[in-house]
Amino acid sequence: MRRIILLLVGVALLAVAAFLTITQPRPRSTEGLAALTPDVVNGETVFWASGCASCHAAPGAKDEARLVLAGGEQFQTAFGTFVAPNISTDPVQGIGGWTVAQFAIAIQDGISPEGEHYFPAMPYAAYGKMTPQDVVDLKSYMDGLPADATPSQPHQVAFPFNIRRSLGGWKFLFASTDWVLAGDQSAEVTRGRYIVEAMAHCGECHTPRNVLGGLKTAQWMAGAPLPDGKGRTPNVTPGKLTWSDNDIFAYLTTGFTPEFDAVGGSMAHVVDNMAKLPEGDVRDVVAYLKALPAIP
Repeated sequence: MRRIILLLVGVALLAVAAFLTITQPRPRSTEGLAALTPDVVNGETVFWASGCASCHAAPGAKDEARLVLAGGEQFQTAFGTFVAPNISTDPVQGIGGWTVAQFAIAIQDGISPEGEHYFPAMPYAAYGKMTPQDVVDLKSYMDGLPADATPSQPHQVAFPFNIRRSLGGWKFLFASTDWVLAGDQSAEVTRGRYIVEAMAHCGECHTPRNVLGGLKTAQWMAGAPLPDGKGRTPNVTPGKLTWSDNDIFAYLTTGFTPEFDAVGGSMAHVVDNMAKLPEGDVRDVVAYLKALPAIP
């Protein structure tokens, strides 16, 4: 009996050690960021492509008010309700006091300046694929946006999903910098892949998830239930989406389908963002969508 108890204690200690090892925050190296010259113009493109205002603008904000990233928008999911934080330039309530290294680690590794894991409601699993230059440029653009002193509101997440340390295990299982559409592609598809899979994080909504919230990449962009359970995002692979290149381009930039239906819901924000990108970038997104494996 004594040996059995010792064995169980040993196994428990090994399990705890494995848990602590796997779940510890692992920020990337940011040594090279300081040597990069910020490009604010490109930073604005990255800002809109990445959909920052879509989540972090105050609820109901329109036009120029969308650039005041005061947060407050609520997102209901099966794991709880997540509330977008203030990421304005306010040095106390926002991120105005962050260094570019802290910013990079936050949006790409999902780790706060205090060393805690962020919930993957922020799509850091996608942003982790962004280039260091684009991250620096994004930070430089956001540094010029208005400050707002609205305090961030806490997430409404119940046990056990509120255990931050366990998110390291989620990252271990599901966060990857590999491209879903792998291999060498044309220049157009490669750029489109970067926009869709990294900056615009389209798969976060258009790809179904498993019970732990990880994306089922075998069904990439094949449509999924909305996080709040009310409706679905559509399948946008060639197996279902039969629109022409020009039809898709028009939809992404105007919000109108070939049948003249209008976009609604959160996709309206995506259209607003896409309409602000260079035409070539949106054409590259279309090329990427056409290059995806067809899923009926």
